[in-house]
Amino acid sequence: MNADDLRSVQAPLKERYRETPEAALITLHAEGRVGEGLSCRIETGKVLVVAGLHPATGGSGQAACSGDMLLEALVACAGVTLNAVATALGIVLRDASLRAEGDLDFRGTLGLSKEVPVGFQHIRLQFTLDTDASEEQLATLLRLTERYCVVYQTLSQPPALTLTRKRAAGRTSAQA
Repeated sequence: MNADDLRSVQAPLKERYRETPEAALITLHAEGRVGEGLSCRIETGKVLVVAGLHPATGGSGQAACSGDMLLEALVACAGVTLNAVATALGIVLRDASLRAEGDLDFRGTLGLSKEVPVGFQHIRLQFTLDTDASEEQLATLLRLTERYCVVYQTLSQPPALTLTRKRAAGRTSAQA
């Protein structure tokens, strides 16, 4: 896909969203079901992923770690965004690789210390680019990738997050 192809695909979407802003509001979703051995089965739309505890918290290492999946989502989104922005700017990438690293202190996750936060304390995203683009073009490429990457922006500016629960249909409180 080149810049003209990208513009032609996105132009009608942009026009529709300008005319009808509510059409741009899309709710994405993910679903899972608790599985065997402290796991959760996730339907990704393409494959089934079984997530489990990280070995640092007692997991076997056989299931996907949701922390790794978060970093993988960041790499995937940033990679797609980088590619789209490069295409739109006419920057030729002969090759590009991305690496995300995140630091966790599992004492927080395991409840060993109330002073240690649960979750990533620092995430680093690195791009390795093979291109003839100028330093100015690369600065623009990375600035726009950061600006338009949904996962990056969600992590850097967290949205309101709510947690709710409901009982399974047909169950009485004595059964639950």
